[in-house]
Amino acid sequence: MLKKTKKLILNFRILKFFLIPTILFSVPIFNKLQDVKAGLEFQWDQNSGFRRLKWFQKENRSKFRNTIYFFLRPSDRKNDLLKINLAIPKTFKGTLDKEKISLCKVKIGGFEGRTKCLEDIASDIEIKTDESSLRSFNIYPYSPIPSNKESYAIVLKKIINPKRSGLYQFHSYGQPKGKSVSSYLGSWTIVID
Repeated sequence: MLKKTKKLILNFRILKFFLIPTILFSVPIFNKLQDVKAGLEFQWDQNSGFRRLKWFQKENRSKFRNTIYFFLRPSDRKNDLLKINLAIPKTFKGTLDKEKISLCKVKIGGFEGRTKCLEDIASDIEIKTDESSLRSFNIYPYSPIPSNKESYAIVLKKIINPKRSGLYQFHSYGQPKGKSVSSYLGSWTIVID
C-alpha cells in the first residue's frame, strides 16, 4: 500500500512538472485573444432591400480621432451620379465640418497595400440638420461621378469617434444623371469598440 502511494505521489510530481509550465506559457496567448477581430458583419433588416457597401476606418475605439472611407465601387453605381447624400445615424455624436468631408478617387487597400485617395474630386458640400436631430450631408461634384471602373470614396477626416461603442449604420442615396430624384445606393455599418 505504501509503495502504491509513493508511486502516485511521484506521478503527481511529474504531472505537476509538465502541467504548470504549460499553463504559464499559455496565459500570454489567451491575453491576445481580445485583439482577434470577427469576420462577421451584422446588418439590420438583411432581407428588406438593404445593400451592404464596403468601408474602411483607421481607428475603431471610442473617443479616438478617426478617418472613415465610405467606398462607392463600380458595382455600387449603375449611372453617373450628380449628387450623393449620406444620412448619419442619430446616435453618432460628433461634429461635422465641411473641411473634414471630401470626395476622392480612391485606391482600396487590401493585403498588399493601403487605402489612399488618388485624386480629390472638386465638389460642394451641404450639411443638413432637421428638427428631429437627423443629420445628413449632400455632396455635389462639379462634374458627374462616372459609372466607370474607378472606385470613389466619401472621406470623413479627423472626426472624433462617439463615446458609446456599438454599430452605426450610414445610408447613402445618389441622384443619377437625367433624373430629378435620388435613389438608394446602399448602407455602411461602422463598428466602434
